[in-house]
Amino acid sequence: MQPFSKVALITGGARRIGAAIATYLHARGYAVAVHAHHASQAQAELVAALEAKRPGSTLAVQADLRERDAPAALMARCLERFQRLDALVNNASSFYPTPLAEATPEQWDDLFALNARAPFFLAQAAAPHLRAQHGAIVNITDLYARQPLAQHPLYCASKSALDMLTRTLALELAPQVRVNAIAPGAILWPEQGKSEPAQRALLARTPLARLGTPEEVASTVHWLLDGAEYVTGHTVQLDGGRGLT
Repeated sequence: MQPFSKVALITGGARRIGAAIATYLHARGYAVAVHAHHASQAQAELVAALEAKRPGSTLAVQADLRERDAPAALMARCLERFQRLDALVNNASSFYPTPLAEATPEQWDDLFALNARAPFFLAQAAAPHLRAQHGAIVNITDLYARQPLAQHPLYCASKSALDMLTRTLALELAPQVRVNAIAPGAILWPEQGKSEPAQRALLARTPLARLGTPEEVASTVHWLLDGAEYVTGHTVQLDGGRGLT
């Protein structure tokens, strides 16, 4: 197997923002472990495209990160394949409404398991390997980690937990490992759709007056991994200025 200068594990890496991150890092010399909940055509096509550019530089892995043993098992697969880890990108996430009157303990457990618990235990499993390489972690949080979204209290709380974990892990893993986060605003419309009036209203509250792009998230991930050498415990608000309004 050919050696790699750096190796990154990207959770939720098969589609949308995660696929953009995997593609961007791969283009800059990383070997990438692309995680998905289940094997899918999207994951297979992405890995095949990256392999065509640089054979032996990818790994497709599947795991339900809500399962307690999944973080350690996922890390073991990555290390078995590449023998090192330089970057962990906690991108996998779950998003759905949980109005106060209807929210259930099962929804609490589901959202916190994927959005907060899994990133923590992935960081725990990755820590000795990241320390060895003086690597970095990037967590994908959300503008709504600090700015509440109506009808989504559990999602907001779970992302707020990840925001705080970013800062506490930065202390725990310093000085060898840096830990930062990105809080995206409107990057892609939700897969379940968003009405045109709602789209216009959101963009009207965004000073830069447009959606961000997955590639802009990916380039910020790359900067936090490889360029921001004196930055740790920080959350970059990648929201076109919407947090100002």
